[in-house]
Amino acid sequence: MNQLNAIGIDVGGSSIKCGVVDPRGEILYSTNISLKNVKTHGAVIGHMTEAINDCTKRYADSILGVGVGFPGIIENNIVIAGGINLPGFKNVELGNILKLITRKNIIIDNDANLMGLGELTYGAAKNCSDAVFLTVGTGIGGAVLIDGKLYGGFKNRGTELGHMIINHKGKACACGARGCLEAYASITAMVNHYQSICIDAPEHVDARYIVNRYMLRESEAIEVMESHFEYMATGIVSLINLFNPQRVIIGGGISESGSFYIREIEKRVLALAVPTGPGYSQIVAAGLGNRAGLLGCAANIFQRYGAIEPVKQTMIV
Repeated sequence: MNQLNAIGIDVGGSSIKCGVVDPRGEILYSTNISLKNVKTHGAVIGHMTEAINDCTKRYADSILGVGVGFPGIIENNIVIAGGINLPGFKNVELGNILKLITRKNIIIDNDANLMGLGELTYGAAKNCSDAVFLTVGTGIGGAVLIDGKLYGGFKNRGTELGHMIINHKGKACACGARGCLEAYASITAMVNHYQSICIDAPEHVDARYIVNRYMLRESEAIEVMESHFEYMATGIVSLINLFNPQRVIIGGGISESGSFYIREIEKRVLALAVPTGPGYSQIVAAGLGNRAGLLGCAANIFQRYGAIEPVKQTMIV
């Protein structure tokens, strides 16, 4: 029997990453489609269909299905509410639409969930059965993986890890609540903090700039990074106390800043967590970079249709 492959479609606010992946996690083919000038949800769907057809032509009858990672709330292949950068995605039956057009099996889930599944299946949490994934960027997304499978809560509305409250009646968050982890530990929060205390800050500041200044021991950058480490540790401690995962994986570009980044968070977690927690939960940087979403989309197909089994073994630490 010929090997069956999966198509992964990782939809972001500015582009669609698409590829064909085999069950071992090897990306056989990939392409990137810009969404820069897209104005409607129909146009986004058109680009997704184009990408699926492109992959199908190249790999003929070997496609088991199409896994889609989409920003927003996803329930039963329906986009209940899409990301703010994607127009018109509210109660859109995206799975059924794509299946009717392409005649392929379609499975859709939240993009951050699938990044976590990618890391569990092929990346930094490979060989773990239970893990928590956090991606730190403009906001903070995350995923909880239990017994080798994604856990989304009732109707897949849970595991909004960036919106756990860490400061009652604290800073306003983009979600409308106050005191969320995202409002304190995201890259947006870091940049706002830096610009508020550094009178000589340039017009364009990003995480790379702040980290570089931190490495040069600039006092303002040190204050910002120390605050970031503290808030990240506060959120992670709660996750460890709730789930006791084998690994907490931190993704996003800032996690690639150097070994100091994970080390500084880890030592704060060790100081805060209940005594039984940190002995079993390792904190590690993500291993797949921007491939995590694409690989997680494919892994979701392979798991659902039995091409690979959910991880069952227990990692020894």
